[in-house]
Amino acid sequence: MPRFAANLSMMFNEVDFLDRFAAAADAGFHGVEFLFPYAFSPDDIGKRLHDAGLTQALFNLPPGDWDQNERGIASLPERAQEFSAGLAKALVYAKATGVKQVHMMAGMSDRSNPKHEARYRDAVKEASDVMGAAGLDVLLEPINGRDMPGYFLNDFYYAERLIGELGRANVKLQFDIYHRQIMHGDVTKALAAMMPIVAHVQTASVPMRHEPGTGELDDNFVFATLDRLGYAGWVGCEYRPRAATTAGLGWFAPYRAKA
Repeated sequence: MPRFAANLSMMFNEVDFLDRFAAAADAGFHGVEFLFPYAFSPDDIGKRLHDAGLTQALFNLPPGDWDQNERGIASLPERAQEFSAGLAKALVYAKATGVKQVHMMAGMSDRSNPKHEARYRDAVKEASDVMGAAGLDVLLEPINGRDMPGYFLNDFYYAERLIGELGRANVKLQFDIYHRQIMHGDVTKALAAMMPIVAHVQTASVPMRHEPGTGELDDNFVFATLDRLGYAGWVGCEYRPRAATTAGLGWFAPYRAKA
């Protein structure tokens, strides 16, 4: 069965962030992910992980000014120096949490602009070198334009081509089932085709981004497909609970033992 990681940026919001680690463990999760750790000290996050007996599955590189709708800076030529500093900052948190993979957000820019596209490629290579030296993978996640209009990386097929062209062993695909369904559909066939480059999967129901089992997809069929394909990574639960987090965990009961 898939191993599920609770997304602490979206789940267990009934308690303060640092208390969500224990809440996730109490609910039966063995792994967690979140968007960003940078508002808290590395030691505090590392301690909460250790105390709860959890594995850190993923977090994102610094995104720029999130509150001002910045969603990464990797494709922005004028932010190259800041991007490099963000890599160094992320490494401190990677060491504290033991995470083995980080997501590099692309930013809000036009992929048809050659300067933005070239800068993005350079950023992927730089991140690959820096993170690779520390034994980490760099993940690229296509995000749909309905939730994030103007996002640079809004196409699974572009991401697939880029990963193939760069040929970096530690640059891989973050396959978000929710985003894939909205952008392209054909989720399980795409999983099968792209599995060689998939390092992390995320799930949420479509179209409302709530718990699995509440939308248009047969989520249990998708999870069974991951098993059939031999996927051994984490499945991040990047969904917004419809009500209290624990009240919506009925879908998780059959998987709890292998969470």
